[in-house]
Amino acid sequence: MSPAPRQRVDLWLHRARFAKTRAAAARLIAEGGVRLVHDGQTRRLEKPSVEVAAGDTLLFPQRGRLIALRIEGLGERRGPASEARLLYVELDAERLA
Repeated sequence: MSPAPRQRVDLWLHRARFAKTRAAAARLIAEGGVRLVHDGQTRRLEKPSVEVAAGDTLLFPQRGRLIALRIEGLGERRGPASEARLLYVELDAERLA
């Protein structure tokens, strides 16, 4: 059985349109602003090369508020916003923080 598809978190943030560039996504991660919940374990990400998969949860600040979302899919490209919204489901950040 092959492992679940995975994608670098900086690339995912860029393709899901939470960062204008991969460099901006990498900067957010390097500043310690992104937390990953995988298999019930929460950890602060330090490297943009960490891989995420469908079912993982990300928490990060954006425009003065905390964003929490569950990854539903991995993008093949940075498409329009309507396509990007299919890659995640927003969650209640206050409950997860």
